[in-house]
Amino acid sequence: MTEPCHDEVCVTCSDAAVPMRVLRLLEDGLALVEAESGPEEVSVALVDVRPGDVVLVHAKEAIAIGPRGEESGIEALYPFLAPAPADREAVVADLCASTRRKAEEIVALRRSLVDLHAEGLVACARAMAAAFEAGGRLFAFGNGGSSTDAQAVAQVFAAPPEPARAVAAVPLAQDVALLTALSNDVGYELVFARQLAALGRPGDVAVGLSTSGGSANVLNAMAEASRRGMLTVGLVGYDGGPMAQEDRVAHLFVVPSASVHRIQEAQITLCHVLWELTQRVLTGET
Repeated sequence: MTEPCHDEVCVTCSDAAVPMRVLRLLEDGLALVEAESGPEEVSVALVDVRPGDVVLVHAKEAIAIGPRGEESGIEALYPFLAPAPADREAVVADLCASTRRKAEEIVALRRSLVDLHAEGLVACARAMAAAFEAGGRLFAFGNGGSSTDAQAVAQVFAAPPEPARAVAAVPLAQDVALLTALSNDVGYELVFARQLAALGRPGDVAVGLSTSGGSANVLNAMAEASRRGMLTVGLVGYDGGPMAQEDRVAHLFVVPSASVHRIQEAQITLCHVLWELTQRVLTGET
């Protein structure tokens, strides 16, 4: 999936997206598709597919579906790019139905996290509050969308709305010069670990976000944080991936979904709940 096919790209991020034929449907919103390297599993949570369909796959997720019984192509997968006029009412109706379905999915997923992580969130908030009371700082990190979420997490802790209490918080992806220097000189898999090695100290808090739980630079940073006596907090998706193995982090929150979009939406909700709970502990409300 690393090579582009017919110059097709994802319209949302410009990365290569590849048409693949669905071989069979699996459980948990997955499907087996026919790739150049052989059959592989992808998420089909965003599209309503059946065996034989051709889907456009980007980052192991089907993002669009071609007309059944016709050859695939960028116009087939994205009808609004076709020169022929589209049925405007049908397109609008489909967009409304898709939006409604996605909203229902994320609401249901967020509600399921209450039973799954309620006790863990309270325990984590108490541990974080204790760290901040002792002068600890928060370091947040992730890749891509998770990097954006990590910056949002650091922002809400460092500059919360009044009268909430602010704590020192740093997003490790904010310095482009530092990121590119470390990537060039020591390797991208160490961009976060090297920063924690230089800045982290016992009692600080490391918050790592990864949809897969397998990002090497996030895992390396968690290992470095643990070595330095920092409190580690991980937010991941799917089944937790490598981060969920061998007690890599002190507090782990897994979002059980096969959709990257739903995972990240739920993760930022968990982060805000964690911030609110931490604030309550810091202000003596709980």
